[in-house]
Amino acid sequence: MNWGAWLGLTAIFAALMLIVQRTEARRRRIVFVVMLVGAELVRRYLVYRDWNTEGLLAVLMALVIAAAFWLAWGRKHPPRSSEEEIDVAER
Repeated sequence: MNWGAWLGLTAIFAALMLIVQRTEARRRRIVFVVMLVGAELVRRYLVYRDWNTEGLLAVLMALVIAAAFWLAWGRKHPPRSSEEEIDVAER
C-alpha cells in the first residue's frame, strides 16, 4: 500500500466533502454536482494508477473526518445564509 498516496487522497476527498458540507443550503446541490466532477477525475486517476485500495480507504477516512468535523463544529455553527448579510437601506 502506498501511504503517501493514501494521505494525499484522504486530504483531497476530505476537502471536497467539507466544501459541500459548509456550503449554504440553497447552493449545496450545485456545489455537490461540481464536486462530483472533481471526485470523478480523481477516481479515474486512481484507476489509471491502480490505487483502488488506497482510494477506497481514503474515501472511508474522509467520511470519518467529515463526520467528526460536523459533530465537533458543524452542528453548533451552521453555514450562514447570504440573505442574512444583505442590508438594504430605505430612502
